[in-house]
Amino acid sequence: MPDPRYAAIDLGATSGRVVCGRLAGGRVELEEVQRFPNRPVTLPDGLRWNLLHLFTESLLGLRAAATAGPLAGIGVDSWGVDYALLDEQRRVLGLPFHYRDARTAGMIERAFDRVPAEDLYATTGIQTMPINTVFQLLAEEDAPSLAAADRIALVPDLFGLWLTGELANESTNASTTGLLDARTGRWARDLIDRLGLPSRIFRDVVEPGTALGPTLPIHGDAAGGAEGVPVFAVASHDTAAAFAAAPIRDEHAAILSSGTWSLLGLELPEPVLSDAAREANLTNERGIEGTTRLLKNVMGMWLLEECRRDWAGGGEEAAYEDLLRQAGDFAGEPPLFDPDDDAFLAPGDMPARIAAVAERLGQEPVHEPGGLVRGILVSLACKYRWVLERLEAVGGREVRRIHVIGGGAQNADLCRLTADLCAREVLAGPVEATALGNVLVQARGAGALGSLAELREVAAASASPETYEPSPDRTEAEATYRRFLDVTRLSDPTTA
Repeated sequence: MPDPRYAAIDLGATSGRVVCGRLAGGRVELEEVQRFPNRPVTLPDGLRWNLLHLFTESLLGLRAAATAGPLAGIGVDSWGVDYALLDEQRRVLGLPFHYRDARTAGMIERAFDRVPAEDLYATTGIQTMPINTVFQLLAEEDAPSLAAADRIALVPDLFGLWLTGELANESTNASTTGLLDARTGRWARDLIDRLGLPSRIFRDVVEPGTALGPTLPIHGDAAGGAEGVPVFAVASHDTAAAFAAAPIRDEHAAILSSGTWSLLGLELPEPVLSDAAREANLTNERGIEGTTRLLKNVMGMWLLEECRRDWAGGGEEAAYEDLLRQAGDFAGEPPLFDPDDDAFLAPGDMPARIAAVAERLGQEPVHEPGGLVRGILVSLACKYRWVLERLEAVGGREVRRIHVIGGGAQNADLCRLTADLCAREVLAGPVEATALGNVLVQARGAGALGSLAELREVAAASASPETYEPSPDRTEAEATYRRFLDVTRLSDPTTA
């Protein structure tokens, strides 16, 4: 009998891809069969996702995956928080908004006027960010689309519906909405009512590994041999999928999923809903087997991606390798800043914004690419330490190593800086953690794998992480971190 093969549709904020995973000999072999850009569209009424393009490309990727042999399953993961509203016939009511759209301005305050921040956090455990689904929905509360809506579908839920005709809200992605009860994993209906949102649209939360049904015959032409293949609701929030593939071996590990966003956290058996967790603005998101990812979102490689986009628009396009070399050669003092400054959330002229924030913080602005890139990397590593110390204090865990997974694991400079500034061993890899986690949860749903512990064993056998040890001389790293705290005015978690 041939080894089972699974197709993972992995949608990121800047690109999507279809990856084929073959489970054999206690490990997974991955092959990318289709990659495509994810380009948002600016319309007169706001910034929108082009999900039809992503779905079309995904079908072509499924065709390519099925060409090499039969598939045992299909799963979809994506970023969190964004959604489509559907009518009673499950038709999409308008193009889904992008989480960076400006319409959520003032919505946090509107929500807190109706439900105090303490009550929201005590129920959902989600960090306050303007991108959260709850604030996006409040921005639409007077829109005809919300009045007509019968269901809500987050992006992977919507792709599952389009593939199979079956709709279900998967729990790991639903937990990013700020509307799911962190303890029960069910919709927080009392909270939804107090916010004035329509409770009817929230139904059918399912756990990772749930079988949705086979791909529809209507996709036979586009998806070829993938027609009729079972589709599973995997750990559909990409971070949940990535965490499932992190080869952690004990409770002293933190996981850093590094990509457009950096998500740094701990895997815990239950949520932490204390005042200290809320004041640290940590988030409790669901994982598989009822676990909780206590983590914090940090802006991540978005900063570098936007700088590259701006430089390319000005005729100065440079490869990542060239920019990292220039950053390594930079001899001056790089600008330090909080990567999560509100000035960096929306698309735009990121080099100018970083220079302006640095100047506002009392530093000399740097405009050359090498200095800006160096400032981004050092600031990210400093913010990781700041978050990590809060996670230790709130989660009650001593962290001895950091598993860096995702695309950022390939950035040796950032991994080395993270080891030095956090004073902890860094294990970088797997790079393809999200696709690997997607495949592993499919295999679990299909009965080929069992517990989370077994998934971790296969994940460990499927990757060979690169190890980075912190420098034994702490002088330079500690001075850099002190300067970061001074210029950003962030409190020191170890003394606050």
